[in-house]
Parts: sequence; C-alpha cells; structure tokens
Amino acid sequence: MIDIKRLLEEPERVAQNNKNRGKSIDPQVAIALHEKRVAVTHEVQALRTRGNEIAARIPGVTSQDERKSLVDEGKGIKEQVKEKEAELSRVEGELATELKRYPNILRDDVPVGKDETGNELLRTFGEPTKFDFEPKDHLDLGTDLDLIDMDRAAKVSGARFAYLKGDAVLLEFALIQYALQETLKLGFVPVVPPHMISTAAMGAMGYLEHGGEEEIYHLKNDDLVLIGTSEQSIGPMLMDEIIDGDKLPLRYVGFSPCYRREAGSYGRDTRGVIRVHQFDKVEMFSFTSADRSDEEHELLLSIQERLMQGLKLPHHVLKLCSGDTGNPSARTYDIETWIPSQKTYRETSSTSNTTDFQTRRLNTRVKLEGKNELAHALNGTAFAIGRVLVAILENDQQADGSVVIPEVLRAWVGKDRIVKRT
Repeated sequence: MIDIKRLLEEPERVAQNNKNRGKSIDPQVAIALHEKRVAVTHEVQALRTRGNEIAARIPGVTSQDERKSLVDEGKGIKEQVKEKEAELSRVEGELATELKRYPNILRDDVPVGKDETGNELLRTFGEPTKFDFEPKDHLDLGTDLDLIDMDRAAKVSGARFAYLKGDAVLLEFALIQYALQETLKLGFVPVVPPHMISTAAMGAMGYLEHGGEEEIYHLKNDDLVLIGTSEQSIGPMLMDEIIDGDKLPLRYVGFSPCYRREAGSYGRDTRGVIRVHQFDKVEMFSFTSADRSDEEHELLLSIQERLMQGLKLPHHVLKLCSGDTGNPSARTYDIETWIPSQKTYRETSSTSNTTDFQTRRLNTRVKLEGKNELAHALNGTAFAIGRVLVAILENDQQADGSVVIPEVLRAWVGKDRIVKRT
C-alpha cells in the first residue's frame, strides 16, 4: 500500500506515476479523506479532554445542581465521542480502501510505456534454436515420449491440467535440486510454505485488487485461498514482526504448487502446459533494508540469468515498462525464453522489487541503528517448472524424437537424453 505521507508531500509525482501506469486515480480524493480523518481525530481528542476535565471536577463539586449539570454534560460528551469515533472509523476505512487502489511508486529507471511493446531489451543469451528437421511442439514430444498426459488429466480434473510422468518428473526434481544448489550457497533458506493462506494475508500482499481476485481459487467453506506463487505465502511469514538489522538480508527459496484460475485467458495457450491451472515453482524471496533493495534486486536477476545460462536455453532479459509492471512492484525484470513452436520468446521467470508496498500492510519492519522502519521485500522466480520443461523439450529435441538433457541436470536425472520407451 502506498504511504499517505508520500501522497501528501508529492501529489504531483504520485499522479504522474498513476498516469504512467495507465491508472486514472485522483489524489485529491485520498487527500480530502486524510484531512477529514485529521479533523475528526482532533474533535474526538477535544471531546475526550473535556470529558476528563468534567470527570476530574465532579468529586469536588458540592452543589447538587452543578453536579447534575456536569454529569449530564459528561453523558452527552460520551455520546458525542461514540458518534465521532464511528465517523472516524468510517473515514479511516474509506481512506484505506482508496489507498489500496494505488499502485507502487515506480523506480526512476523504469521506462515509460503503455504496454509490453514499451519494455526495454537489456541483453540476449544465445540465438533462437534452428533445426534441420521439422520440430515438434512440447505436447507432441511429451505424448510421444510418455511424459505429459493431458487427456487423462482432463478426465479427472478438467481442462488445463496435466499429469507429468516418467522422465518429466525426474527433470522437474532435477530443476529443483539445481535451483537449490545455486541459492543455498548464497544464504537462501529453503522453505516449503503453506499452499493455503488467509484472505487477509493475500490482501496484505496486494494481490486482491485490480482484478487479481479473479485469478485466485477461494475455499468456500473457509477464509482461505490457494496461492498462485509461493511468494504469496512466504511474504506474510514475518508479518507483524521486527527483523534484526544485523540479520539482513533474509533470503528464502520456496518450492510449492501454484494454483491460478487463468480467468482472463480463455483461448490463449490452451494447448499443452504453458498456461495451466496448477504448476510447480521454485521462488526466491528477500527481506532487506530500503538502501539495499535495488542491490538485492540485481542479485536476484543475476541468479535467474545464471540458472538459465546453465541450461543453455536461448533467452533475453527485459526491463518492464510502466504500463506492463504489476501494481505491487516498483521495478520488474522478465526473462523470456525462446519457444520454437511459437517462434517467439515467452516469459519463464520474473523478479520484482516491491519496496515497502507489501510490508506496509504486513507491518514487517527492520531495526536499524535503534530505529524501526519498514522492510523492503523482493521476489524472483528461480524456475516456473512447467514453462522451463517446455523450453527444454522444444529446444533440445533431436531428429530421432529424443530430447537431450541439459548437462547441469544429468547427475540428478541419471541419463543424458530422453528416448521413447519400447
């Protein structure tokens, strides 16, 4: 959630930030609600002060008429306080709701653009894969090699679910081990988080506004939702806590299934496992101080690049523009990997610096030089397993229908290629 102090001190910058993101939000609405809150707060305080004065005078009053007058006035003030407190609560609720409409303040280096066409290409690794045979897409490969079964999954669960089988499962766990190997040596703590979190925790992470709720699976009999990424569960892990500054940065690497309704994507990527309702993911998450968060962001990006380069998959790195950056994020980098069947690059990982946007609602603070301040939170995908499997299958396929396993994964898979079972 945006800081009301920043809105009051820099209304023009906040308004421009909203405009750059394509948001039509009038800052004067929040400012007026803030002024109303201040005014009502003062009224409540004045009434309480007068009530205390009356309570202090009553014991020393000997006149019955004067005592009765003070008692009656005190009762009236109590009623006024109740009314004003109710008004204050309403105004504070309206202000909180209004502030939740605001996206995070973008970092100064984020390019201004309307949509993904305004994203900035930073660098490219490798060239798009070329074949001297007619390549297959990942679903045909997965079916031929008995790795992916979507027909039986549809029978059991419906559309956009899949069974991963055989060597695809070995590849998944190899990717997990590879990500853990690279992150543990940098001090990341492995976490298997809860897959279900309260709506309050999800709301504090900023994923329920701006249409995000449509993507979430709600458990109708409980005040719980299924996570769409483990960051949504790891972020609230330290809510209402104060982190010792000497322990910063706190780094976690989580593994979990992810559940997404894909409510607005009908007709898109319906073939295969690029866009499904359930997939597995290895996610990095960091808590740090305000002055180190940009440095931490570059570290997360460097880990992502190292992981993808280790797989030797063609990819490029983008800095997202203002119109393509998610609301909680102040800056986002995407890594997109070449998908031969689509003849284009597709997102396989992303990393965002959410600064204090999430920690403000979570009330996650750090103690630095004897003072408490809001922590900065960052997240970054190590591997979105399904999409990386797609990239490996399609880029490393051979003319005979087999798939070469990336060298960095072979020790865990136990073989150097996937061949059709006989």
